[in-house]
Amino acid sequence: MRHRELAVAGAYAFEPDVFGDERGTFASPYQQKAFVAAVGRPLFPVAQVSRNVSRRGVVRGIHYTLTPPGTAKYVHCAGGRVLDLVVDLRVGSPTFARWDAVELAADTGRAVYFPPGVGHAFVALEDDSVVCYLLSAEYRAENELTLSVFDEEIGVRLPDGPPPILSERDRTARTLGEAAACGLLPEYIR
Repeated sequence: MRHRELAVAGAYAFEPDVFGDERGTFASPYQQKAFVAAVGRPLFPVAQVSRNVSRRGVVRGIHYTLTPPGTAKYVHCAGGRVLDLVVDLRVGSPTFARWDAVELAADTGRAVYFPPGVGHAFVALEDDSVVCYLLSAEYRAENELTLSVFDEEIGVRLPDGPPPILSERDRTARTLGEAAACGLLPEYIR
């Protein structure tokens, strides 16, 4: 398994070997030895596994959790294809407000690790794209926050395609500046 650090401090992309034959393919999107080599510790204890299915053009995010308690994520695409977006929302981080993108697809097994305080969004590039999450904490609505993926201060560039399809919550999300003014951004913890 190969890994690379993303433009957001502490976030990594992982790419396993994919083995194929006449039956199809096999890959292991998470491998502890490779994760420890990159991050320096094992993956967090998994408190919840979640998944969603999205049609082409769906944009989900930028989502993050109050920190503390914070939630780390390990994300891969089990069906279809998505452009996964990593956004540093941690005040004091050397990469604050920086973002990076990784294409995740079922046929590559590629995955992304998000440390607590880092925002997550994605754009579904195909119908029936399935995104799976390993989470360090269970979902708690009162800890879940969202920022606008269209915030010019962050400057995320979405891929060309159909008009974006967003939930009402994501469509009316705060900007980075508004969240900062309300004290809703996580602090960077080394």
